Amino acid sequence: MDKFSVESIGDGWYLVSDGTRRWRVAVAGTAKFDWVFVDGQVARLDAVAKEAGRKRSRGRGDAGVMSPMPATVVAIKAVAGQAVSQGETLIVLEAMKMELPIKAPRDGVIKALHCAKGDLVQPGVNLLEFEA
Repeated sequence: MDKFSVESIGDGWYLVSDGTRRWRVAVAGTAKFDWVFVDGQVARLDAVAKEAGRKRSRGRGDAGVMSPMPATVVAIKAVAGQAVSQGETLIVLEAMKMELPIKAPRDGVIKALHCAKGDLVQPGVNLLEFEA
């Protein structure tokens, strides 16, 4: 198993390294759950998973894409009805003077957008939905 190092770089951001690669990871949350943002993907750690030390991520069947933390929408690169590929940037957020690309968690078709450029968005609120 690879060894990972984690270094806090402030304001909820961490630098994670496996000795070969490095990732900037943001973490925000409440007493019930945390949001983890890495490489355009968002995962939620529920209180039960936090206590057990396990990560619980969104499944392929989930239809929503959420912000990892309070942020401002600076760009929307998708429209309702558009087919998108996994990893494609859909929305760009700005938080703590950093841009956060929100990427498609899977291939699919955008069902609806629930934000607009300039909106202040909160964690846990769907920014867009995929068709089921």
